[in-house]
This record gives sequence, structure tokens and C-alpha cells, in this order.
Amino acid sequence: LLLTDDAEHQRGRKLLMPAFTGPAMRSYRPLVEGLAKEAVQGWHDGQRLVTLDAMNAITLEVILQVVFGVTDEERLSVLRPKVTRIVDIDAGILLSWIFPRLRKVPPWRGFFTNLREVDDLLYAEIRERRAEHERGDLEGRDDVLSRLLRAGDDPEAAPGGDSGPRAADSTDGLSDEELRDQLVTLLLAGHETTASALSWTLHELGQDPVLLARATRAADEGDETFLEACLKEAMRLHPIIDFVARSLQSDQVVAGRRLPRGTTVTPSIMLSHSRESSFADAHAFRPDRFLDGEVTAGTWIPFGGGVRRCIGAAFSLMEGTVVLREVLQRFEVHTEKPTGPRLRNITNVPDDKAPVVLRAR
Repeated sequence: LLLTDDAEHQRGRKLLMPAFTGPAMRSYRPLVEGLAKEAVQGWHDGQRLVTLDAMNAITLEVILQVVFGVTDEERLSVLRPKVTRIVDIDAGILLSWIFPRLRKVPPWRGFFTNLREVDDLLYAEIRERRAEHERGDLEGRDDVLSRLLRAGDDPEAAPGGDSGPRAADSTDGLSDEELRDQLVTLLLAGHETTASALSWTLHELGQDPVLLARATRAADEGDETFLEACLKEAMRLHPIIDFVARSLQSDQVVAGRRLPRGTTVTPSIMLSHSRESSFADAHAFRPDRFLDGEVTAGTWIPFGGGVRRCIGAAFSLMEGTVVLREVLQRFEVHTEKPTGPRLRNITNVPDDKAPVVLRAR
């Protein structure tokens, strides 16, 4: 979905959309709550918690169990390190897509060997789940993979049309290869991004006793509107991705400059989020701006916009809010020192991984 265009993108988005509706979000929430609660219960008073690592561990479990639907501990123990290795790579690995010969030598060879092993595991899971679907045994499963397998059952789930891959039969669901691609896309797009947003949120709250006290009350009272505002403000102040690239499908005029069709433009999330004309006192962490109507449409864009807006935006905010609530119901967090961003692959993460000291409530 991230890399396709036109009819293929439209078809994929329509097939994936049922897995990210409001009712779907409500069905995922109990499992996310359970995973967050289990993780937080393992922490203790006075612990120095490296938040980026801790949040990555939680969001990985969410991907594996809520998205992939893998709950068997034996399978999880095999998948965890292999999936982590896919995500935890140096940017130099990306050179192998430009120079394929690199894949035959270290460290690229090891990465692609691991990728093939993950593919084998995912395809085995897909085959097993598809067999369950054919037997009619998927109805009790609410994970994203199971929902995607059911998507082709609904004639309205896929777009019609006479162009693009498989468009001739609009009722087709996703093939095994497409399912694998969508699962890996959800892994790469929804794992460290959400973890980094949570890490930045805890880092900022840990520096401000007044906001921390308010967020703690919100967690106790179930005021998830304020907790979500904290998460959104962290994503504004610390954009996970600096910019995106788009190729114009028609001639456009931007700020008085004529740009012909085919021009690649790069909307800057970072610059948009730091404009004083859009966000007063833009360099301050002030969650209330998301509660008082100050944020206007098109200025806060961590999930992009238009037809390519992140399909998992609601999932990410739900997950982040649930995790934040579980943490703050049990602990106060105290930031050791301010930190800046560091580019890790293509995402901005706290340079020192944002450690905090936990104080049991």
C-alpha cells in the first residue's frame, strides 16, 4: 500500500480499510491493553527505563499479536528476534536495492537471509490461516491478517475498473504475496514510529511536573482526550518523519510557482509543525493546543493527507493512548536530561533513547 499507485493503490486500500474501521479498533483495544498491562507490570520503583527500547518491545508485541495474529508463544519466540532484525537496520542496508550484488556479501547477505526466513514463517502462517478460513473457522479471530483474509468475501470490498493488477475480477481478495507485503508494510510503518512517538511523549511529560500531574489524573479518570493530545503534541514537536515525496499528477501552482505534471515535491512535515503562524510558541510542548481548536486542518500532518493518508493513523493513536494510560496509572516518570533527535533509518528517535526514572504511585 505504501509503494503502489493509482488503481493498484485504490484496490489495496479498499481491501485493507475494513481492518481499520471504528468497530475494528474497538475489537483490537482489549488485546493492546492486555499487552501494555503485562509489560508495565514487569517494571519496578526506581527503575531506569530506556523508553525507546521499552516502547519498541510493546509495539512489536502489538504487531505480532494484533496485526499478524500470532499468539502461540513458541512461534512468537521464533518471530521476535527475526522481525526485530528487519526493523533494526543501518541505513546502509538500503543500498542493496540500488546495487543488488551487495546482497551476496555481508552484512547485506545476513539481512536478506533473515528476510527470507521471516517470509517463510509468514507464508506458513498465511497458509494455515487461509485453511481456517476455508473451513469457516476465522469468524472468532479479530486480528488484522484474519480480517484481510475475509475482505475478499465482500463484493463491495474491492474496487471495480478495467486497469491495474487483478482489476478485472474486483471481488478477488489479497493473494498470499499481497498479504505478506501488506503485513511487512504494517510492521515497518507501525512499529518504531509509534514507539518513538510514545518515547518522546514520556520524555516531555517527565520534564514538566505540572503536565505530568495532569496526565496522571487523566489516566486515572479515563480522560483519553488529554492523553491523546499529549501524544499528538509530541508527534508535532518531534516529527517521526521529516518529509514525504509526491509526484504531481497534474500541473499545479504552489506559492506562485508553476510546477508541471511529473514534478516531485517534498512537503515538509518538520517545517509545517514548527511554523509560528500555525502553532504559537511552536517550540514548546503544549498539548492544550489540540484541545482548544488552535490546530487547523492541513498544519498537523504526521500521518500525511489526502488519499494517501496513513491507513493506520487511528490504530496508532489508539495504541499510543492505551499504552500511555497503562504506564501513568502505575508510575510517575522523571526525565534524566533533555535530548535531541537522531535519525535512525528514516525515523527520528530520541538521541539517547529517552531514559526516565520510574516512581511507583
